[in-house]
Amino acid sequence: MRQQDVHEELRARLHEAAEAHEPDRARILARVERGMAASRTGHRAVRPPVLGWFRVAGATAAVAGVLAVGGYAVASAVKDEPPARQTVAVSPTPTEPPDRTEAPAPPVRSADPTPGKGAGEPSRTPDASPSRTPGATAPAEPPAARAEQDGPLWSDGSVDPHSNDFWAQSNLTLKTSEPLSSLTVALKVAQTGGVTSTGAWRSLPEQDFTQSVREKDGFVVYTWTLKEGRTVPAGQWVFAGQYDHARGGRDAGADSYVMTGATGGRTYAVTGNFAAHDSSGGDS
Repeated sequence: MRQQDVHEELRARLHEAAEAHEPDRARILARVERGMAASRTGHRAVRPPVLGWFRVAGATAAVAGVLAVGGYAVASAVKDEPPARQTVAVSPTPTEPPDRTEAPAPPVRSADPTPGKGAGEPSRTPDASPSRTPGATAPAEPPAARAEQDGPLWSDGSVDPHSNDFWAQSNLTLKTSEPLSSLTVALKVAQTGGVTSTGAWRSLPEQDFTQSVREKDGFVVYTWTLKEGRTVPAGQWVFAGQYDHARGGRDAGADSYVMTGATGGRTYAVTGNFAAHDSSGGDS
């Protein structure tokens, strides 16, 4: 039985005893009278001393007080009181790992090696890179332009005589003794101050070429490129770039050009500047 249950049972019994207890006043008075009668027997009737009566009355009052205090104490002890809250420490229930109901899957074995090869020997695949065909050669790069004439090509550069103190035109002349299946012409005008393109033209059909103008590394660069499938006939042709410049005479000493053309399966390149040339040197 728990201690709390013992306390509760004791309180209940004390409470019942306190409620059932009633002082027997008649019995107490009878005992007092018997005591007084016994004291008078064999003695002459004398008035009991006052002190004796005080003692009897004091004893009676003391007994009544003790009973009253005892009853009050019992009643106080058996008052309903809320049971004290008790904290019970409970150890955590140990958890067990769940049983494994499924066995791990067996490792998958790789397919048997190809007969005739060892199990650890890596498979060999043929080289994906194609072998070089005997006699095949890489396409030749365009030759570097070093002079104004190369094979069937002849070139010349000059400043147009109609140029003035604010505007100028640079003319490129190309002579070819054979038809050209490809042609690229580049004119480089040095940025001497205020040089700004105002246009460009060529004597060959416009629809046969793509044209662009841009600034690069201190030059205004004009470029003409022959479209694929078009042909430049044999003859003399002109390409011109027009531009504004700072006021005054402009020095064209840093201007240059490059022309690259192909014919008969070979590529030729010419280059030059804008110094005076003898145009008769290109006649054929």
